[in-house]
Amino acid sequence: MSKLNLKPLADRVIVKPSEAEEKTKGGIILPDIAKEKPIEGTIVAVGPGKVSDDGKLVKPEVKVGDKVLYGKYSGTEVTVEGEEYLIMRESDIFAIIA
Repeated sequence: MSKLNLKPLADRVIVKPSEAEEKTKGGIILPDIAKEKPIEGTIVAVGPGKVSDDGKLVKPEVKVGDKVLYGKYSGTEVTVEGEEYLIMRESDIFAIIA
């Protein structure tokens, strides 16, 4: 992957979604229309953090390279140089996959 030409602001992050499953566990091949939206991906860029009510910068808990779980309909889809990404707030992320 080349260097991403997007820099998220505040508490936003950019996520590269994992590929949707092509087959069910039973081996049935799924058409594009039946594929579930992925709910996991990899962080590719992180904003500097959110400014709290008292004016202090709260650094994000996630970092570039973290695999994360997020809500099925979280974020805004963007395409950069033919690649699909999601821009979302860090609060839309449910967990970091260890």
